[in-house]
Amino acid sequence: MLAYLAKSILGAVVVLLMMSFIVFGLQSIIPADPARAVAGPNAPLETVEAMREQLGLDDAAVVQYGRFLLRLAHGDLGTSVRTRQPVSDDIRQFLPATLELGLTSIALGVALAGGMAALQFLVPGSGGIRLAMVGVGSTPIFLSALLLAYFFWFRLDWLPGAGRLAYRDFAGPTGLNIIDGLLVGRPEVSGDALLHMILPALALAFSAYFFWSIADLSWEAKANGIMIGVVLDVLVAIQIVRVALRVRAGTATLGLERVLQPYNVLPQRIGMVVLTALFIFVMPWLGLTLALFLAMMAGMLLMGVRRPMPLLLVAAGTAAAAYIMFIAVLDSGFPHGPIEDLIASLG
Repeated sequence: MLAYLAKSILGAVVVLLMMSFIVFGLQSIIPADPARAVAGPNAPLETVEAMREQLGLDDAAVVQYGRFLLRLAHGDLGTSVRTRQPVSDDIRQFLPATLELGLTSIALGVALAGGMAALQFLVPGSGGIRLAMVGVGSTPIFLSALLLAYFFWFRLDWLPGAGRLAYRDFAGPTGLNIIDGLLVGRPEVSGDALLHMILPALALAFSAYFFWSIADLSWEAKANGIMIGVVLDVLVAIQIVRVALRVRAGTATLGLERVLQPYNVLPQRIGMVVLTALFIFVMPWLGLTLALFLAMMAGMLLMGVRRPMPLLLVAAGTAAAAYIMFIAVLDSGFPHGPIEDLIASLG
């Protein structure tokens, strides 16, 4: 158990480092200018250039990344471009809300998993209910959150759908509103905070239950794919029917010419669709790592990136992070290829 925990923590640290390196690589190839964002859209060119020099943006990406790691080792996360505050201050400000949501979601996920386990033990033939729960959990989280908010907040008005608290002037000692309401003797605040927490926590809990339930059960993994397809197909079908009815009533037109706009990026969009299909097709032979590396290279070339060093760094970093997380740490069953076999032989 301790060995598995240590391996998971080490894998997570390595993945975070790899992802930070990928972000730095992407930063060097995207057209956005952080100096312009800091100085403001109307700042004169001299001010922007001075800001670039102050931020060290003229240095090579590797130098910037090394400087970031050095500052990180000393606890300096830099200054946020959006809030103009130290990133550490922003983390301290928003961490209580993140912890409260995360812990509530885990508790709900455990309750769902335990409840389904007890149901299957006590009620024979309840596999259909579990399959339905897996289907709900396998729905993309942004979609399940929107559906929950639409029905239970917008349509039924049973639960609040935005914010953390209706009491705008409340400020507790810990920042955890559910606990703070009890600490200061205001249970109505705790109840209101809990109501605001139900919808987002439930969306996360469905996903947590999904991952726990398919850990070692291949049939549920297959059911996951089927249910995702069914959910998306139903939503698309509903939208098609709605559009058809509006077109028939004369209140809308198809406007098919807009589907292809803007025309100047149409080849790249078609290329990305083809590339995605090829990536899925060749993965069983090339393995996850090599297939993802080649797909990232081809994708960035399609997007117009021509500098060889950022191409190699971002593609290699993404592939390495995927190998560490999905092959080395989670052993998730992705196809193995020459890269995975070579690493296994060296180990």
